[in-house]
Amino acid sequence: MGLSEHFPALIIAVFLAAAFLSPLIYRWARYLSAAYLVATLVAAFGMVIALLIQVQQGGPVYYHMGGWPPPWGIEFKADPLRLYVLLVVIGVSLWVFIYALRDLQHELKKALIGWYYTLFAVLVGSMAGIALTNDLFNLFVLMEICAISACAIISIKEDRECLEASFKYLIMSAMGTGCFLLGVVMLYMVTGYLNYSFMQAELVEAFNYYPRNIFTAAALFIVAFGTKAALFPLHVWLPDAHASAPSPSSAMLSGVVIKIYAFGLFLMFYEVFPPELLRTIPLNEIVLWLASLGALFGSVYAMLQSDLKKMLAFSSIGQIAYIFMGIGFHHDLAMVGGFYHLMVHAVTKAMLFMAAGVIIYSTGIRKIEDLAGIGRVLPVTMIAFSIGSASMVGLPGTGGLISKWFLALSALEIGRPIFVLVILASSLLNAVYYMPIVINAFMHHNEFGNNFKPVPRVMKICMIVGMIFVVISGFYTTPVVNLLEQAAELFF
Repeated sequence: MGLSEHFPALIIAVFLAAAFLSPLIYRWARYLSAAYLVATLVAAFGMVIALLIQVQQGGPVYYHMGGWPPPWGIEFKADPLRLYVLLVVIGVSLWVFIYALRDLQHELKKALIGWYYTLFAVLVGSMAGIALTNDLFNLFVLMEICAISACAIISIKEDRECLEASFKYLIMSAMGTGCFLLGVVMLYMVTGYLNYSFMQAELVEAFNYYPRNIFTAAALFIVAFGTKAALFPLHVWLPDAHASAPSPSSAMLSGVVIKIYAFGLFLMFYEVFPPELLRTIPLNEIVLWLASLGALFGSVYAMLQSDLKKMLAFSSIGQIAYIFMGIGFHHDLAMVGGFYHLMVHAVTKAMLFMAAGVIIYSTGIRKIEDLAGIGRVLPVTMIAFSIGSASMVGLPGTGGLISKWFLALSALEIGRPIFVLVILASSLLNAVYYMPIVINAFMHHNEFGNNFKPVPRVMKICMIVGMIFVVISGFYTTPVVNLLEQAAELFF
């Protein structure tokens, strides 16, 4: 058995090893610690690409930990959709970490930076595990690791606001985890299995004898993943957590962490619950209407904010709703649109939080009303913010248009044009609170004097990379759309 056969486990293992070694390396060879974590992220990204090539040539790959096959052992599964999500998670994490190398020196005490590297590695490793695992109990463990490390990268700043936001997130996340574990127990009671595939096969017959257990488990899963992914109205922890955290943490939380939980709910619907069950219980309809409300109310809440990072946080509530729409439509085009949006929003929102971080780093400004004229002082930053805003609205030439286009086409194909109106209304609301910031930044004059720090080159380069990606994703869509259509064939 070659090394490549172990890639599903090694992708997770390299991050856990990095988490263990990072504080030691930071203490004894500080100049190597960041390079080590960058090398880890690059190695993991390379392994995912190698796995994706293998999967496209020979079909899904199953890996059994310790050689123990399911249902007794823990199984990892690599298929086109899981690996696509993993490419987004690790790629965005690598990009954010490079940005963080300079920003963290401004946001954190030096003694804490090595520990931040540890938390970062644990967070990315747990998300990789959530994407690859094919076992419900293993998923529960990885979700707990992800939640704790996510709380820690918020509270590490040690401000009162950060500690309060982290505690709120911890409480809400614990409630979501409790709901998930209770749902797992209820399904295990009626099937005797924890492996996704074995459980799905058993649920077909179990539904005839224990429908209430399965109804309850399904409701618990929606609450659990909805809480962790900030699905309206379970979003109350998100604004404070994303707004008060260090900017790299905000970029990670909004860019990839909430996305991995939305993907978790997708797997529950399509790999755990059998198709017969989804036709009986209106799970998709529930998620679809909650997502529609989130798309509208998230934008309304964002319009009312005066703090830049809090506005971006509320915007995430509206944007994650599009991914849940992709789940709720139960249609192949919607799945393509939802997961295309997962990629585009991960990059766009991370870039917007980077831009906010640069503004705070350079000027200390957080209030939206104080940003008038700042485009003349920080032109690269505000151009990045403008392109990101255009993608959030869904303007032509950006990736945000493509995902909304697929979702709208899906709504028309299944005869639900009302959701096209929801998408349009949400996009217009996005324009109402993003566009004035852009216009004021470039069209107004303001005297900032010399009260601003020069922006480090690496932070500028990271934003430029984000701009290029957002524009390319609006024109050159073929590779990603083809991969998502290939993945959709396995589910529909």
